[in-house]
Amino acid sequence: MTHSETTRITMYGCDPDEVALFRELAPRLGVRPAITDAPVCEANAELAAGGRCVSVGHKTPITHATLRALGRTGVGYISTRSIGYNHIDVEYAVGIGIVVENVSYSPDSVADYTLMLMLMAMRDAKATVRSTDVHDYRLSDVRGRELRDLTVGVIGTGRIGAAVMDRLRGFGCRIVAHDNRPVDRPGTAVEHVPLDELLRRSDLVTLHAPLTAQTHHLLNRRRLAQLKNGALIVNTGRGALIDTEALLRELESGRLGGAALDVVEGEEGVFYADCRDKPMESKTLLRLQELPNALISPHTAYYTDHALRDTVENSLTNCLTFESRNQHG
Repeated sequence: MTHSETTRITMYGCDPDEVALFRELAPRLGVRPAITDAPVCEANAELAAGGRCVSVGHKTPITHATLRALGRTGVGYISTRSIGYNHIDVEYAVGIGIVVENVSYSPDSVADYTLMLMLMAMRDAKATVRSTDVHDYRLSDVRGRELRDLTVGVIGTGRIGAAVMDRLRGFGCRIVAHDNRPVDRPGTAVEHVPLDELLRRSDLVTLHAPLTAQTHHLLNRRRLAQLKNGALIVNTGRGALIDTEALLRELESGRLGGAALDVVEGEEGVFYADCRDKPMESKTLLRLQELPNALISPHTAYYTDHALRDTVENSLTNCLTFESRNQHG
């Protein structure tokens, strides 16, 4: 398939590494890119004039007013450079004639990171590193655990959840899984169980479900209370899958063993910013970071060279596919 040399696509909210990839890949695909580091908003929607497609980042919510402004400039398609859609009201966009699609990228980036967080949580890595940073080299009061001795509950068995389970098999642990729409994957015998059973049986729970109205606070106060004493939680999905206040109570009381979170409720405007010289407004995040058994990283699990290249290339390809569909049909 050949595409017009003048296919114009506007890329919003681009980090420098994304800019470099767009500049490298766009000409090969016959795309004339218009690139800005500013997130899309009502005020800069006119940058998209002259093209039907835009590519947007996932770090800033897109308002209804922004969607309407994009529609007025002639935009009919938004490609979000993320797997999740929770920063865009897709139903509203469709209602005003704008198609929204996500991108797929290698699930290995998030799956590898998830395993790293699991191992760090199991070995009390945060406290150990903090101690050695101040030259205290004594053994921790908390002994580590071994994965082969644990039952790991995987919530969400899509591409990333499945990749996590593939890795876990090598450690010899027991795996139980829950998904509202379990996919039958040949050769991967996994015990699928109801969510409440998974929580009761698991020593460690890892979250890979999409954030929807149904999964918001999936781990709420009642469900967190079902976890075993000393259980660990890993979240590389979306922050709002967990009721953070309820999680804090369980961690601060010492009932839960720990949490390793790459995503946190209210991370917008905090993660990806340099907050060293300004007061932290999120008291919840501060409370989490003060806990020796809560490990926080700033939504970085996806961030590998391979996954970023996939994201940029697939965002461009999705836009061109939309253009092609509309030209021919």
